Amino acid sequence: MSSGTSLPVMPDGPLASEGASWTISDDASGVRLDKFLAGAERLGSRGRVVTALDKGKIFVNEAEVGRAAAGSLLRCGDVVRVWMDRPGSARRQRRQAEAGDLEILHEDDVLIVVNKPAGLLAVPLERKSEEASAYEHLETHLRPHGKRRPLVVHRIDRDTSGLVVFAKTLRAQEQLKGQFRRREPERVYWAVVYGHPQPAEGTWRDHLVWDPRALVQKRTREGDPHGKEAISHYQVLEALPGASLVEVRLTTGKRNQIRLQARLRGHTLVGERRYVYGPESLRPIEFSRQALHAHRLSFLHPADGRRLSFEAPLPTDLAGLLARLRRGRP
Repeated sequence: MSSGTSLPVMPDGPLASEGASWTISDDASGVRLDKFLAGAERLGSRGRVVTALDKGKIFVNEAEVGRAAAGSLLRCGDVVRVWMDRPGSARRQRRQAEAGDLEILHEDDVLIVVNKPAGLLAVPLERKSEEASAYEHLETHLRPHGKRRPLVVHRIDRDTSGLVVFAKTLRAQEQLKGQFRRREPERVYWAVVYGHPQPAEGTWRDHLVWDPRALVQKRTREGDPHGKEAISHYQVLEALPGASLVEVRLTTGKRNQIRLQARLRGHTLVGERRYVYGPESLRPIEFSRQALHAHRLSFLHPADGRRLSFEAPLPTDLAGLLARLRRGRP
């Protein structure tokens, strides 16, 4: 793989203020951008690549690219540039949300249901204050109409795609959150996991506790006063070479629940970066995020009690992953 004639990038060494660039040759054509940059002679790890993408330090053919471009395939002649000392990149200002960036599936006087893309926070986080969120997109959407800000009902992980509901009134928010507390909404996810769960249908039951320092969910003993019960019902929808497409129906909705429960059974999600065990060689399938999608959501309307049901089709990246696996090309 050629790295051009520009300055080399060492994983831990300082970079020139103008950074380094590489012209893609034939042998690097077709390689994912994040994999190319993670090479030892460039940024050295996927983590550094993601950080650089998030902070606006990566350019392809002189155009800034973000995390959404991590899985894009490079072509012969492309010029990839890393600008590590880009002014203002240490703390990027939050990108102005645009209403058109977020698919609104349903909106009425008291609630909004959206199909959130992977890579976008559901709600703002203090520790990631420079990143945009679905909440901010909806603020932008509502502002011209003089309406209130959206109110949070539940959330999904940044790198999980799919359905999220927000309330528009305090009464609706309280009613919807009550439904979630009582485990009444139908919440169905699709995930691509390593291996083939046996039996092909069943229930995962654990007691989990959130570690606020490590920011991860952990399994704990049943009698732990800080532990919370986590229940998921799963079904294998399709067995693939080395992996499975699994439907998971949540009874409880603890943070990172599916990601950890699948890992505990030896079926780590494809693309998972946090809930993993052992070397990367155990996880050979290339994917830029955890392969998890909030596919179906059903609940009672907070104003009139009628049942609302929504489905979000698989996004392009997940559909592409399944197509690759069906062709036997991990």
